[in-house]
Amino acid sequence: MDASLGIPIGIPLGLAKRGYSGVIQHLAAGNAGSALSADELESRLIELGFVEGARVEVLHEGIVGRDPIAVRVENVTIAVRRREAMAIIVA
Repeated sequence: MDASLGIPIGIPLGLAKRGYSGVIQHLAAGNAGSALSADELESRLIELGFVEGARVEVLHEGIVGRDPIAVRVENVTIAVRRREAMAIIVA
């Protein structure tokens, strides 16, 4: 977080390219553009292990439109749509 402005710093995981690794800062499910409600999307992401402080790495991108992406969260590999990954803010 930028202390001078009080603004969280980070990028959505959905914008990250293959090879990116970082740490989850927070979830912003309301900004994802998913068909799921913000509460449902946040709940599902948490159940999959996308929690604050977890280490993530983008392992693979789909051929068509780079979607879905394969992401390693700690020691688990998960496939997620880019639009849902937009709710995961990483740095």
